Amino acid sequence: MRSFLFLRCTNSGRVVLLQSHPDGSDSSYSAYIRWLWLKRSAACCLRCHVLPGIAEITRYTPDVYIHMSCLTRRTAAVCHLIHVAVALFFTALDQGSLPLVACSAHFIDTLEDIMTTFNFCAGPAMLPVDVMAKAQEEFVNWHGRGCSIMEMSHRGKDFMAVAAKAEQDLRDLLQIPSNYKVLFMHGGGRGQFSAVPLNLLGAKNDAADYIISGAWSLAAADEADKYGQIQRQSIVQRSEGMRSLLPASQWQINSASRFVHFCPNETVDGLEFTDLPTTEVPLVADLSSTILSRPIDVARYGVIYAGAQKNIGPSGLTLVIVRDDLLPAKDAKIPAILDYRLAADNDSMFNTPPTYAWYLAGLVFEWLKAQGGLAAMAQRNAEKAHTLYQFLDQSSFYRNDVVDTNRSWMNVPFFLADERLNDTFLQQAEQHGLLALKGHRIVGGMRASLYNAMPLEGVQTLVAFMREFERVHG
Repeated sequence: MRSFLFLRCTNSGRVVLLQSHPDGSDSSYSAYIRWLWLKRSAACCLRCHVLPGIAEITRYTPDVYIHMSCLTRRTAAVCHLIHVAVALFFTALDQGSLPLVACSAHFIDTLEDIMTTFNFCAGPAMLPVDVMAKAQEEFVNWHGRGCSIMEMSHRGKDFMAVAAKAEQDLRDLLQIPSNYKVLFMHGGGRGQFSAVPLNLLGAKNDAADYIISGAWSLAAADEADKYGQIQRQSIVQRSEGMRSLLPASQWQINSASRFVHFCPNETVDGLEFTDLPTTEVPLVADLSSTILSRPIDVARYGVIYAGAQKNIGPSGLTLVIVRDDLLPAKDAKIPAILDYRLAADNDSMFNTPPTYAWYLAGLVFEWLKAQGGLAAMAQRNAEKAHTLYQFLDQSSFYRNDVVDTNRSWMNVPFFLADERLNDTFLQQAEQHGLLALKGHRIVGGMRASLYNAMPLEGVQTLVAFMREFERVHG
């Protein structure tokens, strides 16, 4: 006898358990729209047909397959629920009962939250649903090893393979030249505010240029003041209520400087530039909020660093890409945890690295490659940013104060014409599943962060909410 479980995904994103019955004669389930076979390790064979709004699970014996489609945020969430429901379904069958109707409410509510919520946080930011689902699947028993990847030795062959693949995938994505080291370090971006001058300045009287474009480049310069002669140049310009940045061709760079530091995307300020200066002085870039959002020419940089919690993975991991000739001397007086050469010589494992964050970053790199790489991500990110900026520009109720050429793809600040409505806007946005839209305390207003994992659907949902809020309150 075959047993069936039917789930319907409604237009609102809610999944409803329709029925469980012992025969498959219902002709309304005959129009299957997609078949995708995935090998699974389980004790039975499942065939899951994804219909327009309906998922059907069928039990067979003894082959081991699951058949489903996971192409969008919604269908991925549906399939996640199916994984959970299937386990209960067959456990119940084995026990001679089928208490799935009573058990399903919790999973349905959880699924509804997943599918109708968009997290616009500037960091830690949302991760791709597919990545989180895979991490959840592997969390307790990674690849049949009987334990989690976070419980494994960082020097064991399993984690070493994970680490090596993550680095290679990153090298593939960014086309990193062979004369650059890739380091997986601790300390976040602020740790690198210290690490950069410690590694690149030879003495206290050595000079470095710091280009100030917003809050984070300013913080980097403040920290670097402890270690050398820091020459600052602000490139922020204001005219007629709009902000812009001085083009890189007009920066004043000291040819005697050991390096030029800058932050191409300021998350707090919503300012971005993509042009680079022409100079022999090594360029050092804080790419924390823009790395992997588009292709870049790594060979034009001396050092690139990025905190992971925006486009790479969870917080706790810091990525550093450093050209070989900029590694410090072996006898340099640098704290071991920040020493680039020590990290490079020990494959980023001089001490125990943040292994789970490294593993998750590797899953993100795999996901990016599956999406078509950085060229494809650039197209998506440009479309998302254009969708939101286009709406802001046609509205008299909202405004963005950055000129077109310096508008950030990743972080979009905006302001309501009547700031007394700010709290109401945030409350109602959260009620509609639009989270973390409050602007940074330095700038105020609102901010929507549109990192790689944010789907276009999330931006469109935000725009629809903003349009309705303007209609009611404008």
